[in-house]
Amino acid sequence: MTTSPAPWNRAERLDPTRITAAVHAATGVRYVVEGPCPGGEVGAAYVRRDDGHRSVLTWRPGIAPAEMQAGPLAVTEALRETGYPAPATELAVQLGDDVAVVQELLPGSKIDLLTPELLEQVLALRARHVGALEGRATIPGRPLYLLSSGPGYCLHEPPLAHSTRTAALVRRVRAIGEEYGDELPGTDAVHGDFHPGNILQADGLVTGVVDWDGASRGDAGLDLVNLRFGVHPQKDVDPAVVHRIDALLDGLTPSVLRPAWAHLSLRMADWAIRHFPEAELTGWLELAESRLSG
Repeated sequence: MTTSPAPWNRAERLDPTRITAAVHAATGVRYVVEGPCPGGEVGAAYVRRDDGHRSVLTWRPGIAPAEMQAGPLAVTEALRETGYPAPATELAVQLGDDVAVVQELLPGSKIDLLTPELLEQVLALRARHVGALEGRATIPGRPLYLLSSGPGYCLHEPPLAHSTRTAALVRRVRAIGEEYGDELPGTDAVHGDFHPGNILQADGLVTGVVDWDGASRGDAGLDLVNLRFGVHPQKDVDPAVVHRIDALLDGLTPSVLRPAWAHLSLRMADWAIRHFPEAELTGWLELAESRLSG
């Protein structure tokens, strides 16, 4: 039985007008907001300098520029050195406890429906994550938040309180965290939110991957699990796409697959409780439970 809804806080969204004004005050660089980028739950915005140069504005709360530089920005720069289509960082500005980041505007638009042809290109890009951070041990890994709540996402409290079903999911997630640990070690570049909405395409060709704010060092199996969760809402997706990803997941070792699956299960259950209708939560729970048993 579902309990009465608790007043859980929703994630704070980007306010591009406020952020660009703060960036101007801090740096003297003026940006005009053209409008929101499509998709995403926290948000990004298209911005334009006075000289006409167009970029993308994002915002990361609760982090310092040095931490951004040592982590997510270092990951993208390592990949860009190999020719990987990740956006260049044009500006990173401390705004109180938060950081505003202005990045290169890549060509293309987000993938609304992942076709088998696009999937193969996406998988080829993910393969380039493997070993990409060899010798870069200073780039930190990232907790999976299997044992305690994350910073604004992967919260344990909402699913623990929401229903017996979601509380059971949290208990299973914690058990997996106890068994396998709360981080996936490795030398791979991990995007952290590798789904079709963060992958760009134009005329059937993948042109870039955006939204690297959660990037870290670890095991790129996490990105493959993220991709599986990312195609779940695409009701018209070709079953061959799902089968292809599932076959690759079956090839991951349990020490990678189980904690990675637990992380995405918790992330989406918590997020759905706080942001989505109950019917959508049910769908996410069904997907989560499909690989959480045993």
